[in-house]
Amino acid sequence: MRPVRAIVVNYASASVLPACVTSLLAAGVAQVVVVDNGHRRGRCDEAAETSLRDAGLGVDWVVAGANLGYGRAMNLGARSLGDCDVLVCNPDIVVEAGSVNDLARVLAEDATVGIVGPRLRNLDGSTYPSARTFPSLVDAAGHGLLGLVWPDNPFSRRYRLLDWDHEQRRDIDWVSGACFLIRRETWSALGGFDPRYFMYMEDVDLCWRAGRAGWRVVYQPRAEVVHAQGVSAETRPYRMILAHHRSMLQFAWRTSNGAQRALFPLVAVAVVGRSVAACGGKWRDDQRSRRAGQSARGVG
Repeated sequence: MRPVRAIVVNYASASVLPACVTSLLAAGVAQVVVVDNGHRRGRCDEAAETSLRDAGLGVDWVVAGANLGYGRAMNLGARSLGDCDVLVCNPDIVVEAGSVNDLARVLAEDATVGIVGPRLRNLDGSTYPSARTFPSLVDAAGHGLLGLVWPDNPFSRRYRLLDWDHEQRRDIDWVSGACFLIRRETWSALGGFDPRYFMYMEDVDLCWRAGRAGWRVVYQPRAEVVHAQGVSAETRPYRMILAHHRSMLQFAWRTSNGAQRALFPLVAVAVVGRSVAACGGKWRDDQRSRRAGQSARGVG
């Protein structure tokens, strides 16, 4: 098997980055590149850098100089890597022992596989549905309109493969960019992530392009990764909600054609409505948390 090198994009993730890097090095990753997406031009995230230094963890630190977005930062990090397969990582993951080898073995044993993703587990041990289908425009619209108020709706269930046993390895449409291993030849042929996606859906787009180029995408549940989710996004939640839904529209437009384009206005209405509802739900949650905090402190 070829060596595996990991790229981690850091943005306000000093609290979780040491655990992530520790798990990667313990799993046998040959090199860890941390791309610092700090928002101060030309300045690094000193808290994150200090957290790694204090933990005695050696990484290759790349300062982006601005918040480039997830995909562009990953592309920047990949430029410093040699001939290796690339492990794409969020900073809020912890890789379980043996999981990197499980992923690398899939690529080593089958040259037609371009991308392989692990099982993602939530902090409570439950399985996060990280292996999904490319939704039809109808399912995309249904998921967009109903996903926040009726999570168990049939459109979301089909898209998130909730009726499938996630214990089985299988070919899949796409796997989450929180963590996956991509063959270097696949990465090079595709040119990495599409930089037009600032945040979200760049993983879906990459897997879509890989499939169109003849590469298989595989889900391997033997490899397990714990994912805290949303650590960086919580620093600017409303911006991230809007970025997510903008990327959803971008991907839907890119992958539809012909008669499907006639349905695009329906998808756009659903996605915009979902974005507004998500922002409203976040605001309500923040207000409840603030009132609960005031009540606990005895503040009127």
